[in-house]
Amino acid sequence: MAPYIFMEKNGIHIIDLNKTEAKMEEAANALKQIAKSGRKILFVATKKQAKDIVSERIKQTNMPYVTERWPGGMLTNFPTIRKAVKKMSAIDKMASDGTFDTLAKREKLQITRQRAKLEKMFGSIADLTRLPAAMFIVDISKEYIAVREAKRLNIPVFAIVDTNSDPTNIDFPIPANDDASKSIDLIVDYIAAAVEEGLNERKMEKEKEAATAREKKAKKEEKSAARTDKKEVKEEAKTAKREDKSEAKVSKKASGKEEAGKEKADESAGKEAAKEPATKSASSPEDKADKEAKPEEADASDDSKKE
Repeated sequence: MAPYIFMEKNGIHIIDLNKTEAKMEEAANALKQIAKSGRKILFVATKKQAKDIVSERIKQTNMPYVTERWPGGMLTNFPTIRKAVKKMSAIDKMASDGTFDTLAKREKLQITRQRAKLEKMFGSIADLTRLPAAMFIVDISKEYIAVREAKRLNIPVFAIVDTNSDPTNIDFPIPANDDASKSIDLIVDYIAAAVEEGLNERKMEKEKEAATAREKKAKKEEKSAARTDKKEVKEEAKTAKREDKSEAKVSKKASGKEEAGKEKADESAGKEAAKEPATKSASSPEDKADKEAKPEEADASDDSKKE
């Protein structure tokens, strides 16, 4: 811890706060990016001074935390821990289904005690369905088992490191007093605010993506509607052309029939006109009178001869 110690006074090491501030900003930026990516950060603080501070502040960010005893193998034997969490949810399901009421009084008592124990140990990590992307630890000398498990699984460790600790195994050390509740409260609040900022940015990005997706969908719908309108217009134009052509054909046929009828009528009229003078000459009243006059003349000539 020598690079982070400002001076020693009366056997007490004083930490350089400029370096503390720089390391806090570095850790906050890294945790912000992790939260923005949608991954989980596990907060570990089993110390009496830090327990309530971490549980109250981190609960607001919806991140998992461990404030009771660190269960050995929580990361390295994660499937077993998940079984315990599933058992807790199974007990809750029994209570909601009504099967819990059918049990005997002693069995009910045992199950409720088991449920309370599981809630105390694993209630804060019920939402942790897979290994966390990072860990934030208060006092690495007390939580050395958690640090070992994280290093074994290559999980980055963010930690408040005091002068009695070794920061070489920590990826993002924050040199500060891990015994004073005010120091812990200040650092945890700063880190939690960075995590919340990352979560808000992720939410904003999701909303933007949803908005852009809606816009794209609306544009596609507009394009498809325009295409359908164009198709309908083209089809209407085609049908109109077909109707015009069919009407033109019908009118042509009708006009042709009319002309043929006129020609036939003219021909019939000509024939009738040619027939009429012959009939007139054959059966005119003048001809009849001539015919009637001729026999009279013949009779008169006969009489004259006789005389």
